[in-house]
Amino acid sequence: MRIKLNHVPPLSLSRRLFVPSVSGIWDALTGGNNPRDAVTAIRRGMLLFREGDVSGSLAEFDKAIELDPRQKAYLWQRGLSLYYLDRFEEGAEQFRLDVAQNPNDTEESIWCFVCVKLNCMELMKQEGDFLRDPRPVMREAYNMFKDGGHPENLVAAFSSGRENEYFYASLYAGLYHEAEKKLDAAKQHIVAACQSPYGQRSDDYMAALAKVHCLCRNWS
Repeated sequence: MRIKLNHVPPLSLSRRLFVPSVSGIWDALTGGNNPRDAVTAIRRGMLLFREGDVSGSLAEFDKAIELDPRQKAYLWQRGLSLYYLDRFEEGAEQFRLDVAQNPNDTEESIWCFVCVKLNCMELMKQEGDFLRDPRPVMREAYNMFKDGGHPENLVAAFSSGRENEYFYASLYAGLYHEAEKKLDAAKQHIVAACQSPYGQRSDDYMAALAKVHCLCRNWS
């Protein structure tokens, strides 16, 4: 799948940028090239995803795993690429691995739920007592997916908040509707996220994802 984007912001060291393991850094310092090459492949994959080349991004993420299998448990970016290639079962598996390593980030559980709705609902209920995401908008989004709720209420709660909160509320409201196969409502919210100030200006990987989502669905 190859999609053309008009503008691709440079990669920055955001919260969601992959950070290599300590052992990987040590291998690189002592002469092992595989961990360093794996991180390079991950960066290439992230750039290709931002450009709309979803298939190309997955190939780079898979290459990173071949170079350093330890990276697989942290590759949430790979799960996103699998989702947009309609490889939902594999995407859910990837997000489960990431949740096991990073249980305080609710986004991976939500994406797992969207990939395989029924299987992941039980997973989310089991994890509910352990998740401590510091972002209020993501805690509310997680509760909506776990317990059921009204996406419009999520968006309304953060419509007057910070730009990034409105963006994330709109994005996950749209994903909730998509999981429920309410595509018109999903389109409304995800297009709103894409067109929001944060969606337009931020170099957050998820802002690029909102654009890729709209392009994959032919939404404007």
